[in-house]
Amino acid sequence: MANAWNRVRRASHATAGATRRAGRSAVHAGRRLGRGTRSLGQATRRLTHAQGAGRTGLGRLIELTSAHSAGDAFVTVALAGALFFKLPVGQARGQVALYLLVTMIPFTVVAPFVGPVLDRFRSGRRYVMAGTLFARGLLCWGMAAAIRPSDALTLFPAALAVLVLSKAYNVSRAAIMPSVLPADITLVAANARVALFALVAAGAAAGLSTGLTAWIGADWVLRATTALFLVAGVAAVRLPRRVDSPDLEADLDADLEPDLEPGPEADPEPGVTADLGTAPHTAQETGTPGAGQGTDLGTDLGADHKAGLGTGQGRKARSRHRWRELIRVGPVVGEAVRANAAIRVQAGFLVFFLLFLVQDGNIPGLAPHITLGLLAVAAGGGGFLGAAVASWTRSRSPQIIILGTLALATVTTVVTAVFFTLWTAVVVALAAAFAQGLGKLALDAIIQREIAEEVRSSTFGVAEALLQIAWVFGGLAGLVMSLSAHGPAGLAVVSAGLAVTFVWLLVRRRTRLAATAGRVPEPGGTPPDAPGGGAPTPQGAAWAPHEESDITPVVPREPLRPRRDDTKPLTNPY
Repeated sequence: MANAWNRVRRASHATAGATRRAGRSAVHAGRRLGRGTRSLGQATRRLTHAQGAGRTGLGRLIELTSAHSAGDAFVTVALAGALFFKLPVGQARGQVALYLLVTMIPFTVVAPFVGPVLDRFRSGRRYVMAGTLFARGLLCWGMAAAIRPSDALTLFPAALAVLVLSKAYNVSRAAIMPSVLPADITLVAANARVALFALVAAGAAAGLSTGLTAWIGADWVLRATTALFLVAGVAAVRLPRRVDSPDLEADLDADLEPDLEPGPEADPEPGVTADLGTAPHTAQETGTPGAGQGTDLGTDLGADHKAGLGTGQGRKARSRHRWRELIRVGPVVGEAVRANAAIRVQAGFLVFFLLFLVQDGNIPGLAPHITLGLLAVAAGGGGFLGAAVASWTRSRSPQIIILGTLALATVTTVVTAVFFTLWTAVVVALAAAFAQGLGKLALDAIIQREIAEEVRSSTFGVAEALLQIAWVFGGLAGLVMSLSAHGPAGLAVVSAGLAVTFVWLLVRRRTRLAATAGRVPEPGGTPPDAPGGGAPTPQGAAWAPHEESDITPVVPREPLRPRRDDTKPLTNPY
């Protein structure tokens, strides 16, 4: 009996010692993990706040967008097993086409509704961005309750709403970029830095959510995503106040109300023109001489007020001018959108054309699942490489970057059509993703630089919708051509379309630059093509072209408030 008791006592002591040692090991491991996490967080903070990004608020915006992308990745992985997201490779082409059409629904909402709403509430952009994050958190909580019973009536509308709110956040984020741009970073590089960290966060979140979904279930992953979005919403409210653009219309109503009596002959106040026009571009940001198109919205609004328009009439006039400026975005933005649309058509075509070629066994060399994995890695690596290259750019013109990406997409598609193999297909997938990512970042920089504050969010919404439509059109074309055409034939058709688009845009650009160089007058000189030579413009006065002219004057002016030393002057004088 005593021996048994001694054995029990020794076993209990051994167990206690092992427990103490395991506890100490766990504590030490936790401390090491904590130190590693703090070191990683400090290194990440140094990267996001480099080159003055911490002073202007760009660093906080990068961290917020990374959390936003991570939340989207959690939602996507958690819903990957739901009915409307479950699209295996062997699914019928008709169901894939239906999926492509469904993806256009959120963008048809973003373009006509979300963009104008964001423009109307641009004085509270922090709260708009926070509202999109809070709303997505609540939607994730609702989807968590509906995912186990596979309630499609709840999951489908909630998932579309999450996608719409995600695009609304992206539009708002792109619109506020000039307000947080440090003086030492170009717009393309700043956009690329945001995209780079967002891609890294989304990739890490996708891997983590895959393991969590298999361990604790998709519903708990969505509940965790709710907490992530709520925390990100609080961080959005804490962004610097400079991201909120002042309500210039209210200032116009208040400042010009006592001056409604003067007749139509009174000139608009210079401050009004400076308020809503386009600020002069710095040499670093201007791609070509005379390329900026600006807007005459501020001059028109000042004239409306001075002519004695009432408050209701003034608001209607402002609404008309907004839509006019939204449609007439100018040649620079128009060329950038067309080039990106062509790249999106190619990208959508390649996704579904190569997918069904692999499924049908028309790309020999490796097993189908290995081939699909290679193509997926090439596409992901191309997008990451495009963001990395854009973050290294310094003074390159965004217009030149877009034309270069279109040329790269054209050349690689032509080469793949001539020498069609598995590895050339991987190369063209890599090049297409690279061109798509880099071209979109340059397009964002052009819109941020060229479009006035009043319609910037609406312009981003329309551009996103057009690019998504182009991608869906290319996907449908690739799906249809995979029925009858083999690899070289289908790629030859896309190559011809890309080549024609590139040559057409290049000719239009050269013609526009030549016309601009020959028609823009010297400051204080005579307007071009004036009948009989015309009288010289008084020194210091700005010559204003006719409304239908393609020439935009550069009006020197001072911002309404003292400019900060750590941000550069762009379209928004604030």
